[in-house]
This record gives sequence, structure tokens and C-alpha cells, in this order.
Amino acid sequence: MTDYSTAKGTLVSYRTATDPDNPQLGEVWYRSDTGDVKVRANVGAWSTGGNLSVSKNGMGASKNGTQTSTIVAGGNSPTYTSNSESYNGTAWTEVNNLNTGRDTLGGAGVSNTSALVFTGNLNPVTNATESWDGSTWSEVNDLTGTAVLGIMGCGTQTAAIGAGGYNGGVFTKTESWNGTSWTEVNDLGTGRYGGGIFGTQTAAISAGGGTNPSGAKTSATESWNGTSWTEIAEYNTQRNHSGGAGTQTLGMIAGGNLVPGSSANTELWDGTAWSEAADLSVARPTSGSGGSGTQTAALAFGGGPAGNTEEWNIGGTTQTVTTS
Repeated sequence: MTDYSTAKGTLVSYRTATDPDNPQLGEVWYRSDTGDVKVRANVGAWSTGGNLSVSKNGMGASKNGTQTSTIVAGGNSPTYTSNSESYNGTAWTEVNNLNTGRDTLGGAGVSNTSALVFTGNLNPVTNATESWDGSTWSEVNDLTGTAVLGIMGCGTQTAAIGAGGYNGGVFTKTESWNGTSWTEVNDLGTGRYGGGIFGTQTAAISAGGGTNPSGAKTSATESWNGTSWTEIAEYNTQRNHSGGAGTQTLGMIAGGNLVPGSSANTELWDGTAWSEAADLSVARPTSGSGGSGTQTAALAFGGGPAGNTEEWNIGGTTQTVTTS
């Protein structure tokens, strides 16, 4: 969509009694009848989506899926589950189960027909990886290092990464998936588990997470370029087990676990800095809420006892400029 300030400059138009019929994003005008200065701005809001068939937390999801095509698998409800569900933009439908039920696992994938889940807790912790073809889950090669829970995962079914995790200690390790096997690559700068993550195998952002089992959290954010992690701007609310969505330059984090309690907080990433956005309707705590989609059209689902889904959308809205 064209941004008016880029296309036309930043001059303020003069209107006597009406707003423009189809204002572009960034367009500013003055209303002489009311004395108001108005702007067409991008504003985000959460709305209610379809409920999960089974309320659960700690799921793996097709992180790079869309608001109308996402799959979730595993979780805790209230014990380890192999349940899988597919979202079509309106409702969740139960599909074939995982081979190995577990919770607090990582996930990747681009839709409800192409996904990958890996690691997780089934007491003991496992490094098992499973691939989804739209019909069934198939066991594929395990991760190579120590089995962990709370790994941060994103990417596609054939090109994913998994970073961090917890198993008696907090890990910095990162592994890369090529569609056949996992390979250890360069570590995170800050060890953590359950952080929010979004992006691809070669361009990702990891943010927040737990730094020890006593509940300590971090606001550290790191950027991945396919070779190494670099620390960048921290985000505003320390938490873990958040849902993430988007790309390395346009992403978001929503929900999560605080000390104590849970968070409804939403933060947007513009490639340089984090900014606060509208809160979720339902705070999503404890051992993992799920997220997928883009910065402008995302999903948040599950977490704690929550079985509901919320849909995030950013759209153009006319706002009156106020000064103090």
C-alpha cells in the first residue's frame, strides 16, 4: 500500500467540511469546521477467532503459517498430549495426532499442510522431530545435541532453526534443519528458553525468555543472519513463553509469562526498535502460548487454561491529532 508521506510529501491539506474520500496511509489534513488536524494511520487491534478444540499450552506451531492456515500440535491439557489441530481462518479442526505426545516444544512451517515440530517434554525430555505433510506426522531425524524443552523455533518444514532451551540448565545452542538432518551452528549470546521468535532459517529475531528455572526473565533481543546471533535493542516487558509472528524486519510478540502472573502485552518490531501496541483480550501465561502469521495479520492461541484464539490485524484508521 502506498504511503502518502512518501508519495506526496508531508504538506497538510485544507478541508472545509469533510474528510478525504480515500485517504492514504500517512496523509494529514486540517478540518476548518472543527479545527482538527487528522491523519490516516496504521492501527492494530485483536479480535476473537475460533476456539481450540482442546484447551492447552506449550504447543508447537507452524510459526510461519498465516492467519488462515496454521497447525498446532502437542502441548499440555493438562498432561502431555499428541493432539493436533488445523486452523482455516474461522475454526480449528482436529487432525491426525503426533506420534510422540509432549509439551513445550518448538515448531516451524508455512501452513496447515506443511510443518515441523521438535524437542519437548514428555518426562523425560526428548529431541524427537516430526514432519507434517497435511495428512500425517512422520518421525524424522532428531536434533543432535542435548534434549531440551522450551526451544525457540521458526522457519519452514525443510529449512528451520531451533535455539536455546532448558534441561537442568539454560542452553545457548542453535541447530539448523535442512529437511533431512539437524546441524549445530553458532550459539545465542544469551542462554534462554521459551522466548518469542519469528523469521526464517537465515533471518530471525529471538526476544525474551527465561534465564533460569526460578523465574528470572530477560528482555534481550538477538538477530540471526544465518551464521551468527547479534544482540540488538531490548524489548519492553520481560517474559517468556510468548507467541511470535512476522519477519526479521516486521515482527511482533504477544502474551507470555511474567513473575508472577501472565501478560496480555503486545509489542511490534520494525527492524530497529520495539513499540507497545494494543493488548490481547486474554492474558496468556504459563508454559507457552502459540503464535503465527505476520506483523499485520497474526494469531495468538492457547496458553495456560486458555482455549481461545485471537486474531491481530493492522488497518488504516483516521485519527484526530491531539497536542498537549
